[in-house]
Amino acid sequence: MRQAGTGTGGALVAVVVPVAVPLLLLLLLLARSPPAAAGDGQKSDARLVSEQFSQAPQKLAFYSWYGSARLFHFRVPPDTVLLRWLLQVSRGSGPTCTNVEITVYFRYGAPPVINPLGTSFPDNTSVQPSFFLKMLHSNASINISHPAPGDWFVAAHLPPSSHKIEVKGFVPTCAYIFQPDMLVVRVVEVSILEPDVPLPQTLLSHPSYLKVFVPEYTQELRLELQGCASNGSLGCPVRLTVGSATLPGNFQKVLTCSGPTQACHLLLPSPPWDRWLQVTAKSLAGPRVSVAFSAVAALTACRPWSVNFQHLLQSSPNQSSNASTGLLPPTPSYQDLDRRGRVGGGSFCLRSFPVLREDVDVVSVRFQPLDRVSVLVQSDMPSVMQLNLNTGMDSGGSLTISMRVNKTAIANTSVVACVTAASPLLSFNASLSCTTGIGGIRPRDQQAFWLPMTRPSSSPAAFFQGHPLSLSASSPTANLIIPYPETDNWYLSLQLMCPERPEECEQASVLVETTLNLVPCLNDCGPYGQCLLLRRHGYLYAGCSCKAGWRGWSCTDNSTAQTAAQQKAAALLLTLSNLVFLAPIAISVHRSLLVEASVYAYTMFFSTFYHACDQPGEAVLCILNYDTLQYCDFLGSGVSIWVTVLCMARLKAALKYVLFLLGALVFAMSLQLDRRAAWNTMGPCLFAIVVMVTMWVYRCGRRRHCYPPSWQRWVFYLLPGISMAAVAITIYTSMMTSDNYYYTHSIWHMLLAGSAAFLLPPREQHTKPWACSQKLTCHYEICKNHRDELYTVT
Repeated sequence: MRQAGTGTGGALVAVVVPVAVPLLLLLLLLARSPPAAAGDGQKSDARLVSEQFSQAPQKLAFYSWYGSARLFHFRVPPDTVLLRWLLQVSRGSGPTCTNVEITVYFRYGAPPVINPLGTSFPDNTSVQPSFFLKMLHSNASINISHPAPGDWFVAAHLPPSSHKIEVKGFVPTCAYIFQPDMLVVRVVEVSILEPDVPLPQTLLSHPSYLKVFVPEYTQELRLELQGCASNGSLGCPVRLTVGSATLPGNFQKVLTCSGPTQACHLLLPSPPWDRWLQVTAKSLAGPRVSVAFSAVAALTACRPWSVNFQHLLQSSPNQSSNASTGLLPPTPSYQDLDRRGRVGGGSFCLRSFPVLREDVDVVSVRFQPLDRVSVLVQSDMPSVMQLNLNTGMDSGGSLTISMRVNKTAIANTSVVACVTAASPLLSFNASLSCTTGIGGIRPRDQQAFWLPMTRPSSSPAAFFQGHPLSLSASSPTANLIIPYPETDNWYLSLQLMCPERPEECEQASVLVETTLNLVPCLNDCGPYGQCLLLRRHGYLYAGCSCKAGWRGWSCTDNSTAQTAAQQKAAALLLTLSNLVFLAPIAISVHRSLLVEASVYAYTMFFSTFYHACDQPGEAVLCILNYDTLQYCDFLGSGVSIWVTVLCMARLKAALKYVLFLLGALVFAMSLQLDRRAAWNTMGPCLFAIVVMVTMWVYRCGRRRHCYPPSWQRWVFYLLPGISMAAVAITIYTSMMTSDNYYYTHSIWHMLLAGSAAFLLPPREQHTKPWACSQKLTCHYEICKNHRDELYTVT
C-alpha cells in the first residue's frame, strides 16, 4: 500500500499573471473559446453558450488547521468544454496590510486534502497529491479543458499562522478577501455516439464534440475511427480525447492517429460506469485541410453474478446463510458455477455482493453485506462490493476499509484488493497493482492559462488511480483510509492470487471479513484532538483541531507534542493559579464586601474547572459542558473587574448594588453575542473606570485635597495594584501564544487576583466589621453590620 508521506506533494507548474477585471476575462473567454461544431463552415461559436457562477467572498485566515482554509463549492454543468476560474483577492488599506502569499487548492468531487504544515498522516492513509497554486495580492485565472461535470471545490488560505493568540478587536488586523468566480463554456448540441453505429464526421480547423453513454457493468469500451481520409487521400491525422479532466487526477485518455492507415482505435478497459463519456476529435492536418472519418463505439458487457435480493427479504432474521446456499434463480448458486465462471453457456466477469448502506449520523455511514459479514473470494473472477457515496454529502468524511482473513485459510495464497471510484477493477495483472498512469498539468501559453495534459497512448489504459490492498499469511489484516473520498460509487474488488503455483488457486476459496465505514474523523481525532463539523452553505465536512502540540490530519503527529509530564504541569498551572483568588476573597469577607467575595469565588471556581476541562489527553476533568464552563469563566473574569472598579468608587450601597446587577446583565448579554471580542469586556470595564474617576474627582473637589488622601494607600496598595493590572492586560493582549499559553495565562490569573486584592478599598473608619448585638436563647447569634444594615443568622 502506498503510505502517506509528510505532505501532499503537488507542485506549482505555471506562473499566474494579474488580470485586470472580471469583465475583461469574460470577453477573453468568449474570444478564445474552442468551437463546438463538426461542420466547420458554420460560425465557430454557434453551438457554444457561456455561463458564469459566483459565490459570496470570504475573509482568509492564517493556516493552523483545516478549519482555517476557506472552502468554496461549485457545480460544473454537463457538456462543458472549457472551465475558467477567476481568482480575485482584495485587502484592506491599513498599515498592517502587506503582500502575503495566498495558496489556492482545486479538486474535483471532494474538498482538497491539504497539508501546508508538512505533518504526517495516520498509518494506512492514501493521499493523492493536491493541485494548488500560490499567488500574491493580485487576480489570476486558470483554464481547464473538458472538466468533469459535478462537484468542484476550491480552498484558499494565508501562510501558516504564528500561533500568537490575538484578542479579537483589540489590535487592528488586515482583512484579505478572496472570491473565486467560475466561467464555463458548454456545448448545447453534442453528437450522440451510439454503440456499434458509425457516426460520420468531417473536421477542418475546429474540433468535433461527441459523447457516448457507458452503462453499468461495462467491461470494455472500444473507440475506432474508420475510413479516415485527409483531402481525399489515405491517412488519419486526428487526435481523439476521451473522458473528462479532474484535479488532481485525470479521467482523460488521448489517442493520436497519424499513420497512413484508414483505421485507428482506442481500447479502454473498465471505463467509468453509468455516465456520459465525452469524446473530442481534433484535426492534426493543419488549416484548410479536411479530414473525414466515421466514429464507432463498441461496448463489451460484463455479466455480474450476485446474491438474489428477494431471497434475502424472505429469509428469517434468525437464519444465517453461508457461501454455498441461499442463491435462487435467476442467479446461479455456487454449485452451478464452474471454475471458469460459466453457467448455462454464459460467462460472468465478477461476483457482486449487495451491500447495505446504513446512515448513522451526519457524514457517518456503515456498509455491510446484506446476508453475511464475510465475502467469498476466488481466483476465477473478482468479488466486488459497491459502496454508494454519491449523495453529495458523503465527501466530507473519511472512508475506512478494514479486511481480515484467517491465516490457515490463506497459507499458500494471497488476496489482492483494489478500491476504486466510478468502476471496479475487473482484471488483476501480474504486478498486483490497480494504479494506472494519470496525466499532469502544463501551461498553455505565456499568460499561464492552465490545461490538463495527458500522454498519448494507443495501448489499453484505465481511467482511474486505485488504492491497492493485499492479504497473506504473513499479513492477514489490511487497512485503508481515504480522506474526503470523491462523490461517486466506490468499488472494492478482491481476487485470490497464487503467484508461485497458479494451479493451487483453481479449487481454493477464502472468506474475507470486511469492515467498511464512512466516519467524520478517524478515531474522533484521538485523545489529543477534537472533531469539528464545518459548514459551507449547505455542505458539511469535518476536520480535526489538535491540542497539546499534536498535529496532523487526525492529530497523530507527535513531532511537537507535549509529554505527559508537561501536560500535567500545564493543567496544574492553569488550575492551581486560580487559588490566588483566595486572597481577594478573604480580604472582601474581612472588609464586609460579601458581594465582591461571592463574585471572586464564582470566578475562581469556574476558571479552575474550565481549564481542567480544556486540557487534552488524560489530564482532563469536566464537571459541566465545555461551552458552559467557558462561558462562566469569561463571565466571571469580566464581572470581577467590574465589581472591583465600582467598589473603589465608594458609591452609596443602593447605587453600587444596582450597578453590580446591571453590569452582570450587560456582561451576560455581550458575551452571548461574542465572548471573544475584546470590547465586549473592555467596554463595561472602561465605563466603570469613568465612574470611579468621576467619583474620585468629585471627592477631591469637595474635600479640597487629593483622594484617596493617604500616601500610604497610594504607595502600598493603589500603585502595586494598578501595575499588576497593567502587566496582566499587556500579557493577555500581546504576549500569549499557543506555545506559552499555559504559563502566560497562569500569570494572568495570578495578576488579576493579586490586583483585586490590592485595589479593594479599606473599611469605613469607626465601623466594626461584624459586631454581635444580641444573643438568643436558642444559642444562635444575630450579627449586625452597622454600616450596611444587613442581618444574618450564624
